[in-house]
Amino acid sequence: MLEQLKEWDRELFIYLNGLGIESYDNFWITVTTIQNWIPLYITFFILYFVAFHWKKALFTSLFILATALSTYAFTNVVKNFFLRLRPNNQPEIADVIRILQTPDNYSFFSGHSAVSTAAALFLILSLKDKYPWIWVVLIWPLLFMLSRIYVGVHYPGDVLVGAAVGIIFATTFFMLYQRSGKRFI
Repeated sequence: MLEQLKEWDRELFIYLNGLGIESYDNFWITVTTIQNWIPLYITFFILYFVAFHWKKALFTSLFILATALSTYAFTNVVKNFFLRLRPNNQPEIADVIRILQTPDNYSFFSGHSAVSTAAALFLILSLKDKYPWIWVVLIWPLLFMLSRIYVGVHYPGDVLVGAAVGIIFATTFFMLYQRSGKRFI
């Protein structure tokens, strides 16, 4: 069963990756580069300081950082346990896929997907009462996930499991945040 899932994942990856259009390559490389999102990360923290008094804003900022860093650490533990090669490092499909990046660490599951989903969902949960439009932040992890398939470094299953892990971490940390932050409300 696991081998069948891997085969479907590989076939879906080859199909989705093959939809890429060369004239959009620079866009997707820009999207997938973490450093290019620094203005968005700064905006997240500014939103907290606009929405809350400084103590609650600082407390909430520390919690979103803890959420992201914990998700990142867990991702790396899992990657080093499963040792699944990235699509760009698979010789049997290298000739039929578009490879725009060549990281050499492992694939399962996507750290980009997990951390961006965790941070975005935590941000949404913590600010939904202040900013009803905050749900638009979900565009960020969705673009991140698509970019990982487009540039040839993650299977669809990697990004879906990453998103699920991000949801679990965000929900868990948000519950801890609510319990421990009662004095700031």
